[in-house]
Amino acid sequence: MTAQEREVMALHGDYWRNLMERGVAVAFGPVLDEVPWGLGLLEVDDEAQARSIAATDPAVETGTCTYELVPMLQLVHRG
Repeated sequence: MTAQEREVMALHGDYWRNLMERGVAVAFGPVLDEVPWGLGLLEVDDEAQARSIAATDPAVETGTCTYELVPMLQLVHRG
């Protein structure tokens, strides 16, 4: 990872931590795979809101990362 990519990824982490603090993100983090990627779960009113959140992520805005939106019908969790 270059110094510029590290800087962008730090902004990306801050962006998602802010979403967590605001109650928009349910969970997020890196996925261990051959090609690094991450997963973020959002609780939003509609697909447009999810797309806006993803599109304004600093890592997406800079072209460092892309996103794929996959809606969930229901989230089953402990507690």
